[in-house]
Amino acid sequence: MRSLKDTEFSILDLVPVRENKSIQSSLHHALALAQHAEKLAYKRLWLAEHHNMSGIASSATSVLLGYLLANTQTLKVGSGGIMLPNHAPLIVAEQFGTLATLYPNRIELGLGRAPGTDQNTMRALRRGQQETEDQFPQDVLEILQYFKDPLPQQRIVATPGQSTHVPVWLLGSSLFSAQLAAKLGLPYSFASHFAPRMLDQAIKLYRENFEPSEYLERPYVSMGVPTVIADTDEEAQYLATSPYQRIISMFRNQRGMLKPPIENIDEIWSPSEKMSVQQFYAMAQIGSPDTVKAGLEKLLQKYDINEFIFTCDIYDTDKRIKNFELLMDIKNS
Repeated sequence: MRSLKDTEFSILDLVPVRENKSIQSSLHHALALAQHAEKLAYKRLWLAEHHNMSGIASSATSVLLGYLLANTQTLKVGSGGIMLPNHAPLIVAEQFGTLATLYPNRIELGLGRAPGTDQNTMRALRRGQQETEDQFPQDVLEILQYFKDPLPQQRIVATPGQSTHVPVWLLGSSLFSAQLAAKLGLPYSFASHFAPRMLDQAIKLYRENFEPSEYLERPYVSMGVPTVIADTDEEAQYLATSPYQRIISMFRNQRGMLKPPIENIDEIWSPSEKMSVQQFYAMAQIGSPDTVKAGLEKLLQKYDINEFIFTCDIYDTDKRIKNFELLMDIKNS
């Protein structure tokens, strides 16, 4: 069984937009976080694609990745993920191939099977070209070929893209992508930061069915873990009321900006909403460094994953960066 020191630590940034703050400040904070992640020796930092959500500023994922790459030196960055039903595979390959050409060995492509938004927004993204989740396996294979050396007589060549060998991950919150990642011999990241219910089954399915490939010799699993770390358990629970409010708003179909923490969350949620938040955040680690370390060790003992990829929705940007500093202190302690 590996220890925390032997487990990779990475970051998934949804680039939250804060109430009473500008979108520009969120984008600048994304860079500040990436620069800190590089100094702290995080393995990678990914951005998530979401659309039509006023509280998330990472919609133009490849554009924002270019901003982060241009202002860091060594950090691996990527998508966690690009929602493939929203895009033609060739466009994705050209975008990430361009980034790989400008910043060799630093860009990664994580692919998701769901649109990551509502149907109306999906139609607006594709303008009538109705890609479906059922086409996902073929689209993944198409992208993989665009990154390889071109085949003889290959009619469509991604330029830039071809021969860049951009690392591809599959992401998911169900069993479908786990099975496909196993079949294709790709690394797999489970979205347990918001949908932990099928984590056990997905990891087991992926490991038992994994076929070694040109990309990977043995299974490689990462799992999403929400975190709120502060000096004391009490402060962390207070700071966690910001993501709690965000989740409650989602349940109420009121997708808003990230709100400041509040003293008494019980004034906001109903008993059923509290239970739903707890299920949504079942993998969350909230508390002091000692509390979170114990929680991460328990997760590692249960799932024996290769990598944790952490999210954090603390409202105060300085405390958010401190959260990731404390995480790395936990890893190295």
